Amino acid sequence: MINSDNPVAVGRFNTLRVVRTVDFGYFLDGGELGDILMPAKYATNGIGVGSMVDVFVYSDSEDRLIATTEKPYAQVGEFAYLTVKSVSRFGAFLDWGLLKDLLFPYSAQRNRMEKGKSYVGYIYLDSTKKRIAATEKINRYLDNVAPRYEMGDEVDIMITEETDLGYKAIVNNLHSRIIYHSSVYSRLKTGYRRKAYVQ
Repeated sequence: MINSDNPVAVGRFNTLRVVRTVDFGYFLDGGELGDILMPAKYATNGIGVGSMVDVFVYSDSEDRLIATTEKPYAQVGEFAYLTVKSVSRFGAFLDWGLLKDLLFPYSAQRNRMEKGKSYVGYIYLDSTKKRIAATEKINRYLDNVAPRYEMGDEVDIMITEETDLGYKAIVNNLHSRIIYHSSVYSRLKTGYRRKAYVQ
């Protein structure tokens, strides 16, 4: 259930209440956003009016909010390494684990993306169009919070590229840091995720 203090987050997982059923699915309480359809194909056994369900909320191709129990590779506010499925006049569309592919507008690309290749991007909610999109211009979303790490702290990292000094990595979805070659014992690839320790 949601309320004004805990609104539905588009582009992220939410726990919502089923308010009514129809032949083609279930409508969930979306608060100020109105009822949100969860198509029947995403429902699990035993769901009915009053049930609480964990769903990912996003816009379909007609900009209608849809709820799904499928899990995307990343949510709004996260970084991901994704593969281009197609390119159109609007930009590149990347596979992010959902039926609807994720748009990388041309304005958000450092260089024109190519079908079949993979890229690191940051997933965001377009505040004007209320659509989920992604950008390769990730630096603006990094190092905006002061780092508070202690020696030996365990962190989550994702490799973004290799340099002469080592590997650039996103740390805890917040910071950009270098992992020097001298601290690495095997070749790392872009998009690789793992635990690491602060030195």
